[in-house]
Amino acid sequence: MLLSCSQLTKSFGDKLILDQVSFSINEGDRIGLIGVNGAGKSTLLNLLTGKYEPDSGEIARGSGAVGYLEQNSGLETGRSILDEMLSVFSSLLETEERLRALEQEIASLPPDSPLYEERSAEYARLTAEFEAGDGYLIRVKIETVLNGMGFPKELYGRGIGSLSGGEKTRLAMAKLLLEQPALLILDEPTNHLDFKTVMWLEGYLAGYKGALLVVSHDRYFLDRLVTQIWELEERRLFDYPGNYTKYKQLKAERREAWQKAYDKQQAQIASMQEYAEKNIVRASTSNRAKSRLHQLANMERIEKPFGEQKTPSFRFSVSTSPVKELLTVKELELAVGEGEGRKVLADHLSLEIRRNEKAAVIGANGIGKTTLLKSLLGLLPQKGDIRWGRGATKSYYDQESGQMNPENTALEELWSRFPSLPEHQVRGLLGRVLITGDNCYKKVSVLSGGERARLGFAILMAEGRNTLLLDEPTNHLDLASREELEQALAEYEGTLIFVSHDRYFLNAIPTKILELDETGVSVYPGNFEDYLAAKEKEKAGQPPEPPAPASPPGEKGEGYYRSKQQRSEDAKRRKRLAELEQLTEELDGTILRLEIEISDPENGADYQLLQDLCADLEEARAAHDAALEEWLELSGG
Repeated sequence: MLLSCSQLTKSFGDKLILDQVSFSINEGDRIGLIGVNGAGKSTLLNLLTGKYEPDSGEIARGSGAVGYLEQNSGLETGRSILDEMLSVFSSLLETEERLRALEQEIASLPPDSPLYEERSAEYARLTAEFEAGDGYLIRVKIETVLNGMGFPKELYGRGIGSLSGGEKTRLAMAKLLLEQPALLILDEPTNHLDFKTVMWLEGYLAGYKGALLVVSHDRYFLDRLVTQIWELEERRLFDYPGNYTKYKQLKAERREAWQKAYDKQQAQIASMQEYAEKNIVRASTSNRAKSRLHQLANMERIEKPFGEQKTPSFRFSVSTSPVKELLTVKELELAVGEGEGRKVLADHLSLEIRRNEKAAVIGANGIGKTTLLKSLLGLLPQKGDIRWGRGATKSYYDQESGQMNPENTALEELWSRFPSLPEHQVRGLLGRVLITGDNCYKKVSVLSGGERARLGFAILMAEGRNTLLLDEPTNHLDLASREELEQALAEYEGTLIFVSHDRYFLNAIPTKILELDETGVSVYPGNFEDYLAAKEKEKAGQPPEPPAPASPPGEKGEGYYRSKQQRSEDAKRRKRLAELEQLTEELDGTILRLEIEISDPENGADYQLLQDLCADLEEARAAHDAALEEWLELSGG
């Protein structure tokens, strides 16, 4: 037994966080700890590591060390990366230094001297200790872990003080892995790691000799690594054998069985109470009635099952449909900065997105995935050709909420974008994403990460565009909210282009994977598992899957006209298409002008003007949609 907890209770003020929680952790355990945001996961970890003391209950710790990953944990900023890793093995390195000194001393002593025998015995003893501690593998271990965590040899001499926050977190994890505590506790270890590093970490932890307790929202990581799921719910801890996927099945079964047992007992209680009430005053049945009452008084009552956790209700609708060839990108160069500070991240990017495709953008950290999304939207100037098909309407989800006004309340942020909506509709949208009551009046700057994320999705739902560009959409969402978002995006009838590190999400949503690197973009059909299979084939030198067959050619007669009437009708169609193209362009300009006027602070106090502008905007949008629908019908899009 490495650690045991009995009846742990912890409160902060009058808020009860954990209520009589009991469990034990044994050697070889692989545990995933989950729960909604605020369920008490961090509180429990702080109790286990001694940062907090429980209000009541006991914690018994075994003799093995407990390692806990915290940001920048235990790093000496004055050291180099290599020196920091070597400090883990300081005792073995001292032994190695003593061995080298003994070798020189023994070599200078006569073999028949008493001191020679004494030093030889010490040398043999220290050599056994050094070998038992894998002293000859110290540098191999360090290189293996540092390379896996993204630190190549050329960085070993770099000072820790010069590292970024993310690099320090990765280095702290590398140090903890080298320390190999008997119980390794990791809190969101995959945050901000690229795929290569995450998959290396999975493989390393799969062979880890100690026990693991992992807090993670990464469902793919939990599926591959853990054999138990602990869920904190309603201040209690529930244990499920298996990985995350198995947990979902077992939890549904447990809830169903619990509800049935509760309903059955409630029916039994009602029946016994009714019998007692009817028969207690009758002499012939009074004793039986008293017996029922005695049974009721001593009955162990089944607790009423918890209500289903409230989750946001996402639904993304599409008001119009674009042409089939939605997006064409040719020879795009992704860069950041200006002038001498301009840095090219990736070059020669060419890709195509068709209507209703769901494309996931992946690649190493810093390769330009977010830059790509912003470039496609025209938010960043780039070299290359980006062409959106007619009828494409675009919404952008920014993981940093950079497009929101931090001084607005949640209500103001949504309402300012759709001023023609009545207040009850705006509040209804916020309610669907669980921003209710006083939270509607919280400023964007003080909303939690999850609240800001849900507000961002409320904006997308209200916009109703046919193309969504999403940057890390599952960041800041708890597991239940992620699954609701997955369901909504799977049902979305528009086109998706998104960046994500969430591999569970990448398995559920995309129809193709776009992998970015410095030289361009590689396209892999299917989801993340299909991508991994394709990469394995590439490593093995196998040829890629053949491309999908082209659409069958048209029937005989297509491509030429069989009558003057057909030629005349086609000429009319082309003329009308040109008229509609000009009309939609004019309406685009009108809509943009009206949106600018509506958002102008100087017009904010003139209610009548705003009402007129909103009415004109609705009329222009309706005319635009009608023209676009006619254009699509005539063009065959």
